[in-house]
Amino acid sequence: MHVRRLHLVNFRSYAALDVDLSPGITTFVGSNGQGKTNLVESIVYVATHGSHRVASDTPLVANGATQATIGIEVVRDDRSVTVEIEINPGRSNRARVNRSPVTRARDALGIVRVVVFAPEDLSMVKGDPSERRSFLDDLLVQRTPRLAGVRSDYDRVLKQRNALLKSAQSARRANASAIDGTLEVWDGQLARFGSEITAARLELIDALRPRVVEAYEGIAAGRGPVKIDYSSSWLEDVDVERSGIEQQLLDAVSSRRREELDRGITVVGPHRDDLSLRLRDNPVRGYASHGEAWSMALAMRLAAFDLLRSDGDDPILILDDVFAELDASRRAQLADAVSGAGQVLITAAVVEDVPAGLTGESFTVHEGEVTRG
Repeated sequence: MHVRRLHLVNFRSYAALDVDLSPGITTFVGSNGQGKTNLVESIVYVATHGSHRVASDTPLVANGATQATIGIEVVRDDRSVTVEIEINPGRSNRARVNRSPVTRARDALGIVRVVVFAPEDLSMVKGDPSERRSFLDDLLVQRTPRLAGVRSDYDRVLKQRNALLKSAQSARRANASAIDGTLEVWDGQLARFGSEITAARLELIDALRPRVVEAYEGIAAGRGPVKIDYSSSWLEDVDVERSGIEQQLLDAVSSRRREELDRGITVVGPHRDDLSLRLRDNPVRGYASHGEAWSMALAMRLAAFDLLRSDGDDPILILDDVFAELDASRRAQLADAVSGAGQVLITAAVVEDVPAGLTGESFTVHEGEVTRG
């Protein structure tokens, strides 16, 4: 898989841009603030419908504009497909595939697949659980696009249920039976969608586990072992069918009803779970050195790349200003690991940051202008 053409309108610093790209390695070189990361961010957005840099869509739209457009022509299995995403902050995004509108923007997911390495990866390892949940769920959606709909349904149910719990704090004494009856309806939906997300995460972690171990050993030989597992306060038995997971979530919600009513929030479910990362039997978060944390982050991304590749097609690899964060040894290990990918897009402040083994096409980015060479 590779991106052949990138078209931007009012995306970040680009009022209008067209860039032709080739398979293999491409490097975008420019000082900070010139717009090089904006280029690769737009490709990440088409693949995941989210940015690897910011949580909302608003910063993605150029100042003074009300919407932004990203268009990508991608070549996959010797066939060319065009995907266009219209970003509308505060409103529903729209998408077209081969210039034909799709019913929902998420119907365009799965066509473009990426793995991105970026300085933000350190927070995936040492930051809040939400960072690790996003890593899992973004990878899930790239492999199984229909799970985007399950995530959306779960988020909708969670929002409605939290609103009911909050309103119930003051009203439950007067009408406790009616509140409990309404909550039971939402409990069922929460467990239905939540169990599907949880089952998919468990399966994904099983597939990632040996790949993370192997990748970490390649990056930091002799400094392991590493372990990854699912961490949940409500899931007591992971070796069950989805129906068993659904029942466990229903039981957990029921057992903590009083706490939820007191706090006005849903306290159990996949939105509160975590990906446990351990090094030499200690949590990476809080115990690992800076270099060890980077090794774990790289191992997770390399494992994701290997897993997506095992599905039959190389994802696009994006290395966004990551070499400046790494020591010489980790630079060399990463360069060696990605050199055989179908398409590698690299951003760097200076060309000296890029390992010598990663040579190919080069662009200079300066004040929003992208020039070859």
